[in-house]
This record gives sequence, C-alpha cells and structure tokens, in this order.
Amino acid sequence: GGGWGAVGVLGAVVLWGCGSEGGGDAGAKASSSPTVSVSPTPVPVPTVEEPVYAAGPEGDIDRLADEKGWVVDDLYASASAFVKDICESLPVSAVDGASRPQWLAESGQLDGSGADVLQAGVPKLCPKWAKTVKQAVSGDYERWFGDGTYLVSSKPPSEEQLAEDEDAVTIPPGTYRAKGSVENCYWERTSEAGEIVDNSFATSARVITVTIQASDGQFTSEGCAVWKRVG
Repeated sequence: GGGWGAVGVLGAVVLWGCGSEGGGDAGAKASSSPTVSVSPTPVPVPTVEEPVYAAGPEGDIDRLADEKGWVVDDLYASASAFVKDICESLPVSAVDGASRPQWLAESGQLDGSGADVLQAGVPKLCPKWAKTVKQAVSGDYERWFGDGTYLVSSKPPSEEQLAEDEDAVTIPPGTYRAKGSVENCYWERTSEAGEIVDNSFATSARVITVTIQASDGQFTSEGCAVWKRVG
C-alpha cells in the first residue's frame, strides 16, 4: 500500500512539470507574435502659387508694389487699379475749390503707401500728372479756397481748434482773387471776437479781390467761386 502512494505522488509531480512546460511554450508563442506597424499619413505641403502679372505698365506697378510691400485701400483690387483711378480723377479733382495737388494731399490719397504707389505709378500711366504728384508729396503746392468759413492763420488748425471744430480749416493772410462769372457772392472778414471788419455782396462780377489781414479771426465766403492767392 505504501509503494503505490509514492508512485502516485511521483506521477503527480511529473504531470505537473509537463503542464508547466506546456504553459511556458504557449506563453512564448504568444509573445513572439509579429507586431504590425502603421506609418503616419503624410501631411500634404501647400503649394504657394507665384503671382502672375499682366504685361505692360500695370503689371510693372503691381510687381513693384508686391516687392516693396506697398498696400492700397481694399477698395482697389491692385496697386495699378488705384493709380488708374487717380489718373481718371485728377482732371476733375479741383471742382470743389482745391488745386489738384491740394486735393491729393488733403483728401487722404497719400496716406499709407499711397504716396509711394503714386510716385511710381503715375509717371507710367498718366505722366502729365507726375508734377502734380510731386508737389502734393512735397507739400509745396498752391491752395485754393471755396465756400466756407476759415480760421485766419498761416499754420494748420491746432488740436484745441480741432477739438472745437473737427472740420476747421485755416487760410493764410494775404490777397485773394475770385475770377469767373460770379453771382450773388458774399464775403466777410471778422475779428477774433466775431465782429465784422469788412464785407461785401456782389450780385454779378467777373473779378473780386479781398485782402485778409493777419489780425483777422475768420474769413467767410458764400457763392464766390474759388479764391486763389495772388499776393
């Protein structure tokens, strides 16, 4: 009876060892399974298209503007379109009582890159106005005055004056003349206190001349066409 018990125990030990070896083989086989690697999807690199410029002066202006980094108002599709618009506007730009370079300088056309674009573009598209642009950029141009009330001063309006009237405009002392078919023209010079120093009303005239003194406070004109300085 004792012998069989020992054999039984020995058999159990042998069976247990075989089971352990079998389990180890299974684990080894499982761990040796091939690994599948997935390559990342390549990100497409955007292509930058080179701008295409029209042949001729318009294309030259646009190419130069891009090279220099000049920017025009969003109203225009390109720098050349801005220049072309100015070329078409200059012949009629003085209708409201301003000389052409004055209109360019005082209407904001030279703001930002405007001065650079016009100096480069106007000689190419409308060379007859190149001198006008040069005068406007330099600030050395003739100023005309239409209807309105002006502060008498040789300097631009001060910040204090603009705070009181954001549309304030100055007119330098001097002699001014209005020419043409003038009807129902009224003008007056007033002191700084607002008292009338001199005035006149003309129902019909060809030439009207007024001398504005440095001591005057304001000059007002209604229906007198355009005043141009003559002295």
